Amino acid sequence: MLRDLYRLSRENIGDEGLSSQNHQKFSLSEMVRGWFIGDFDPSVIRTPDFEVAVQNFSAGEKETKHVHKIATEVTVIVSGECTMNEVDYSSGDIVLISPGSPNQFSAITDVVTVVVKIPSLAGDKYLL
Repeated sequence: MLRDLYRLSRENIGDEGLSSQNHQKFSLSEMVRGWFIGDFDPSVIRTPDFEVAVQNFSAGEKETKHVHKIATEVTVIVSGECTMNEVDYSSGDIVLISPGSPNQFSAITDVVTVVVKIPSLAGDKYLL
């Protein structure tokens, strides 16, 4: 995945490398639900290869139980505590969710997550 990100960054900024003229500033608040890389707009880097999001949840917030038939999802709990499929997770935990595995998220405390989905595929979220 890092090779893919490197390749994408080279495509966006060229082989000459970064300079102050090549920096672009984006805001997470401009993105939809924290998703900032993937095959959608708006995005910082548009790619069908994977998606990345930083998401903030308030204590008590829940997501509807769902499944991805194709995508693999990796969720990093950056801060806080949550429950996914009746298992408790906390800061520093990494959760791998395979395609076809149902998932239901519930924030126990305020939670910050980083989520990576491979590949980036519209319409691959099925509510249960």
